[in-house]
Amino acid sequence: MDVHLADSGTHEDEVEGNGFVELHPTRDDLGTRLDRFVADQLPDLSRGTVQRLIESGCVRVDNQQRKPKFRMTPGEVVSVEIPPPGIDEILPDPIPLSVVYETADVIVVDKPAGMVVHPAPGHPRGTLANALVAHVPGISVGGSQRPGIVHRLDKDTSGLIVAAKTDRGRASLITQWESRSVEKIYLALVSGSVADEEAIIDAPVGRDPKNRQRMAVVRSGRPAVTRFRVLERFPNATLLEVSIETGRTHQIRVHLAFIGHPVVGDQLYGRVRQTDPHVERQFLHASALAFQLPDGERLRLESPLPDELRAALEELRVRSTTFSRIE
Repeated sequence: MDVHLADSGTHEDEVEGNGFVELHPTRDDLGTRLDRFVADQLPDLSRGTVQRLIESGCVRVDNQQRKPKFRMTPGEVVSVEIPPPGIDEILPDPIPLSVVYETADVIVVDKPAGMVVHPAPGHPRGTLANALVAHVPGISVGGSQRPGIVHRLDKDTSGLIVAAKTDRGRASLITQWESRSVEKIYLALVSGSVADEEAIIDAPVGRDPKNRQRMAVVRSGRPAVTRFRVLERFPNATLLEVSIETGRTHQIRVHLAFIGHPVVGDQLYGRVRQTDPHVERQFLHASALAFQLPDGERLRLESPLPDELRAALEELRVRSTTFSRIE
């Protein structure tokens, strides 16, 4: 089963930090307001933020400044200058980190579930960024003490995440993310029995028009490709190894829910089923990460499943053995 749904055009892959993104409206976007179009294509930016960017000249249509209510026409080129996140100073927090690998330029951390990656207005402390600033007091990226976090993991997703400590490290990582040469492997336990041993889900992801708190597969979304293969089967669940070619917000969770097999424990895109094992959060773990260091050396790192996820698998294995005996 390979799932394909036509996307809305060519877009840049999502990369953290400030920079330029080029968007291309298609016929599906004809007549859509500029602010709505940009907000749908860049779901990490709220509608209000997009409107402020438009008013300040950071959004241009065919290199001309337009109003938020400007209506889109296919063939136009919308360029967006994305500013850095809104917290100017990241305060150091001496939070213990599980450092997997570290050089002068980059650091790889095994992030626990429950930790947010970036501070946000009203929540300036307790994040991975705060912990990195404390761990590397001399960190300097882009002339500030910000760590160069070029990708993200959801709060309740555990596993490997890499950050730059220097401009050299950040430039190298961004180049690799944009060229899609980084290998990102996840382990996901999903509800139900997945029919195929392996498959590709190629379906654009954007803001859910019915619920702005969620993402969804929508034709106006940004291209997203997820691959998976089955590692282990249980009577009412399947353990998958998942790799992603793109890095859209909630991509894996959205794609797996889209094919009818939401991640176990995912309260946003799934639902608790009586047959699911007991787990306090979504069963999604970034288990392997491979990329090139600035000096050209290829690096591949792995992270074992956290205890609570291993316990959930053991629960399923015990159930499976009991189920087989009954049959």
